[in-house]
Amino acid sequence: MHIAIYSRGFVKEDLPIIQLLLDELARVEMETVLYQPFLESLSPYINFAKVPDTFCCAGDLHGKADILVSLGGDGTLLDTVCYVRDTNVPVLGINFGRLGFLASIGKDAINAAVQALKQRTYIVDKRALLHLDSNVGLFGEVPYALNDFTIHKKDTSAMIKIHTYLNGEFLNTYWSDGLIVATPTGSTGYSLSCGGPVVFPDAGSFVITPVAPHNLNVRPIIVPNNHVISFEVEGRSDQFLCTLDSRMETIDNTVQLAIKKEEFKISLLRLDDSNFLHTLRNKLLWGIDTRNRLK
Repeated sequence: MHIAIYSRGFVKEDLPIIQLLLDELARVEMETVLYQPFLESLSPYINFAKVPDTFCCAGDLHGKADILVSLGGDGTLLDTVCYVRDTNVPVLGINFGRLGFLASIGKDAINAAVQALKQRTYIVDKRALLHLDSNVGLFGEVPYALNDFTIHKKDTSAMIKIHTYLNGEFLNTYWSDGLIVATPTGSTGYSLSCGGPVVFPDAGSFVITPVAPHNLNVRPIIVPNNHVISFEVEGRSDQFLCTLDSRMETIDNTVQLAIKKEEFKISLLRLDDSNFLHTLRNKLLWGIDTRNRLK
């Protein structure tokens, strides 16, 4: 089995954990393929059983990886969407960050994670993506996101107006700082912090959540993900921000934007003892109450 490893970087305190992961993978005779910039930064500190192969882009991973391991937080795991794309290579997230809602495997579970990979005892969760269509070809070859799409005002400019349509029918004009369209996976991210609901990952829906709306009667809304959501943006500024997960583009009001469900899904791996409700309670403290006795 070939295991690709991606990370944005590391702190020196994590070097023993990275060494343990590489040693364990070598011990069970798994070949490693490391992200080139990550390998270059690691080389002075890590002992390799043998020099690993490397990758820099999605094309480099073609035929080289059976599983991609993400070392970092949720943002790092979101980066991996750009590398696995529609290849159906599953992603395993090991949390080196702060919250680790998507990258839910802790540093203390390295041995268990490697054994699960070796014995194939992991569970595969299929996660839906959203796809952005635009008239100017935004985001190159990766116009899709696992968490969310946003339109946002730029810098400290005044609030903007976002005319929003479902399958061409007018939904609402949002007077706000911005608007979020989240997948079920992304419902526990930016959307949640703006008052959006928690949605189970296998729900067939999008969540539309305004950012700081200037309307008391405007609240987040859940719509089926077989709808196309389109937008027209107005504002005092000539430019706005548009994001897919952590990637950003600057647009103007001539850009046409539409969101729909992507045709393929991303596979996320988890260990047997972890599921959505467990993560929800332990990471976001959902339902924690001193009057309850959790089992």
